[in-house]
Amino acid sequence: MNPLRMMSVAALVVLTGIIVGALGSHALRAVLDASQLHALETAVQYQLVNGLGLFAVGLLARSQTDAWLSRVALMLLAGVACFSGGIYIMLAGAPRALGLVTPLGGMLLIGAWALLAWRLHRMASMPRG
Repeated sequence: MNPLRMMSVAALVVLTGIIVGALGSHALRAVLDASQLHALETAVQYQLVNGLGLFAVGLLARSQTDAWLSRVALMLLAGVACFSGGIYIMLAGAPRALGLVTPLGGMLLIGAWALLAWRLHRMASMPRG
C-alpha cells in the first residue's frame, strides 16, 4: 500500500470512528445499556487510536522505503476492522458467534504494533550512508 493511500484510509478510519462515537453518545445512549455503551466506547477508542497510528505509519512510509511498513498498515487496518467492527456488529444485533473476530482483531493490533516497534528498532540500527 502506498503511503498516501495509507494516510487516506487512516483518515477514513478516524472519520468513521468520530461518526460512530457521536452516534453512540447521542442517538444510541437511550437504546444501549451501560455495558453496551462501554463496549461501544472501547471500540471507538481503539478505532481512533489505531487510525491515527495508521496515519503515522503512512507518514513514516513517505520517507522510508520499507516493505514491512505496508504489512504493519494492513495489520492495523485488519485489526481495527475485526476488533471494532466485531463489537459494532454484535451491538447491532448480529449473532454472538460473529463476535469471535474481536479477539482476532486485538491480536492483529498487538502484532502490528510489535512489528512496527521491531522495524523501527532495525531502522535505527542500520548505518546511514
